[in-house]
Amino acid sequence: MRKLILLFFLPFVLFSCKKDPVPEGLDLREEMRLFVQRIAATARQTDPGFIVIPQNGADLVVSGMSASAPAAADYLSAIDGIGQEDLLYGYNRDDQASPASEVAGRRAFLDIAKANGVSILVTDYCSTPSNMDNSYAQNAAAGYVSFAADDRNLSRIPGYPSQINRPNANDILSLDQVQNFLYLINDENFASRQAFIDAVVATNYDLVIMDLFFKDGSTFTASDLNQLHLKANGRRRLVVSYMSIGEAEDYRYYWQSQWKPGKPTWLDKENKQWKGNYKVHYWDLNWQDYIYRGSGSYLSKILSAGFDGAYLDIIDGFEYYE
Repeated sequence: MRKLILLFFLPFVLFSCKKDPVPEGLDLREEMRLFVQRIAATARQTDPGFIVIPQNGADLVVSGMSASAPAAADYLSAIDGIGQEDLLYGYNRDDQASPASEVAGRRAFLDIAKANGVSILVTDYCSTPSNMDNSYAQNAAAGYVSFAADDRNLSRIPGYPSQINRPNANDILSLDQVQNFLYLINDENFASRQAFIDAVVATNYDLVIMDLFFKDGSTFTASDLNQLHLKANGRRRLVVSYMSIGEAEDYRYYWQSQWKPGKPTWLDKENKQWKGNYKVHYWDLNWQDYIYRGSGSYLSKILSAGFDGAYLDIIDGFEYYE
């Protein structure tokens, strides 16, 4: 009888272990906040003005689950901005208005951040000129800086509007001075690193979010950044580097050919929506070593290249484990 009971429960036990890799009692949201805070603190040991912008996961600005919870003060102090995708357009489908309930829910958290001096950078995925105009107008009315991306892959500089939204003739030295930005992390349409640089330099965006690496595997250098920092009008802009901290990417320099889910232990399943991207136990210090701990970390390469900051993706990775 005991043997039968054990056999009956064995599939349940195996299934439970497979589906629940989270250590008992781990506060998933706090672990992500701490991860971001450690990245910020480490970067600012080298560059005290280093800008940190987590993308999505805006609900981390409070210590609980709802917008009525107390503000997460240490987290808010560590970050300079929050990037929010799909706020007004793109939640269900590109160039389609996001559901009003989702907009209101996200804005509740974004406004908490804004009230605490954090800049809000919205990327709406829309391509119809009227939708792009509406995105820019509504976000500006809310006090947010926005970019209407006409390409979900973020591989081109939009041709509309012909003059960038809210043009700014000033030097940009801090995130709170930014009035517009370009999100361009996919370089597939550029024949060379210099072609990419030239295209960006020909614009007047206040802030550029780009990748540290070009498609040939080379990194953008300090010399490249000196060029990218200049707007077409001769004024200075900010340039920050994209860095995913909630997923591992098999096309990055740190990836090892023998890796597969479970080996190393912090590497989890592949993201079915983005081939080559793998969920990670982001709270594991062995994963964090690759991101910010040590001289060969991703963060150290961003700092060496001369970027003004880092744009941290998959901040909402905690949702996968909740």
